[in-house]
Amino acid sequence: MRPACEKCQTPTPNEGEARICSFECTFCPSCAEAMHNTCPNCGGELVPRPKRKS
Repeated sequence: MRPACEKCQTPTPNEGEARICSFECTFCPSCAEAMHNTCPNCGGELVPRPKRKS
């Protein structure tokens, strides 16, 4: 999992909120919303990233 938003570099810690596409491109919720939940790299849908247990 990527540690920061690929657009604005906001940290995306494992326990925090993030949006990813099927290639695991990672964006913060604000940037994902601004991009209409569409990945600028592949055109895929950005969805909430699953959380991992500590």
